[in-house]
Amino acid sequence: MAVPKKKTSKGKRNQRHATWKGKAAVAAQKALSIGKSVLSGRAQGFVYPVSEEAEDGES
Repeated sequence: MAVPKKKTSKGKRNQRHATWKGKAAVAAQKALSIGKSVLSGRAQGFVYPVSEEAEDGES
Protein backbone atom coordinates (compact mmCIF):
# COMPACT_ATOMS: atom_id res chain seq x y z
CA MET A 1 0.00 0.00 0.00
CA ALA A 2 1.28 3.49 -0.85
CA VAL A 3 2.39 5.60 2.09
CA PRO A 4 3.30 9.31 1.94
CA LYS A 5 6.95 10.04 2.63
CA LYS A 6 6.41 13.24 4.61
CA LYS A 7 3.57 14.85 6.50
CA THR A 8 1.52 17.31 4.44
CA SER A 9 1.48 20.80 5.93
CA LYS A 10 -1.74 22.34 7.25
CA GLY A 11 -1.51 25.09 4.66
CA LYS A 12 -1.33 22.65 1.75
CA ARG A 13 -4.20 20.61 3.20
CA ASN A 14 -6.34 23.73 3.68
CA GLN A 15 -5.55 24.90 0.15
CA ARG A 16 -6.75 21.61 -1.32
CA HIS A 17 -9.88 21.72 0.84
CA ALA A 18 -10.67 25.31 -0.23
CA THR A 19 -10.30 24.38 -3.92
CA TRP A 20 -12.63 21.42 -3.48
CA LYS A 21 -15.21 23.54 -1.66
CA GLY A 22 -14.94 26.26 -4.31
CA LYS A 23 -15.67 23.81 -7.11
CA ALA A 24 -18.76 22.60 -5.24
CA ALA A 25 -20.02 26.17 -4.85
CA VAL A 26 -19.61 26.86 -8.58
CA ALA A 27 -21.41 23.62 -9.49
CA ALA A 28 -24.28 24.46 -7.13
CA GLN A 29 -24.62 27.94 -8.63
CA LYS A 30 -24.73 26.51 -12.17
CA ALA A 31 -27.36 23.94 -11.16
CA LEU A 32 -29.51 26.63 -9.56
CA SER A 33 -29.21 28.83 -12.65
CA ILE A 34 -30.19 25.99 -15.00
CA GLY A 35 -33.11 25.08 -12.74
CA LYS A 36 -34.41 28.64 -12.71
CA SER A 37 -34.17 28.96 -16.49
CA VAL A 38 -35.99 25.64 -17.01
CA LEU A 39 -38.80 26.63 -14.63
CA SER A 40 -39.19 30.06 -16.22
CA GLY A 41 -39.25 28.55 -19.72
CA ARG A 42 -36.24 30.51 -20.95
CA ALA A 43 -33.86 27.55 -21.26
CA GLN A 44 -32.30 27.62 -24.73
CA GLY A 45 -29.08 25.61 -24.58
CA PHE A 46 -30.30 22.98 -22.17
CA VAL A 47 -32.15 19.84 -23.33
CA TYR A 48 -34.27 17.93 -20.85
CA PRO A 49 -36.79 15.12 -21.31
CA VAL A 50 -40.50 15.93 -21.08
CA SER A 51 -42.76 12.96 -20.55
CA GLU A 52 -45.99 12.79 -22.55
CA GLU A 53 -47.98 11.92 -19.42
CA ALA A 54 -47.01 15.19 -17.75
CA GLU A 55 -48.18 17.16 -20.79
CA ASP A 56 -51.53 15.37 -20.84
CA GLY A 57 -52.07 15.88 -17.11
CA GLU A 58 -51.44 19.63 -17.27
CA SER A 59 -53.98 20.29 -20.05
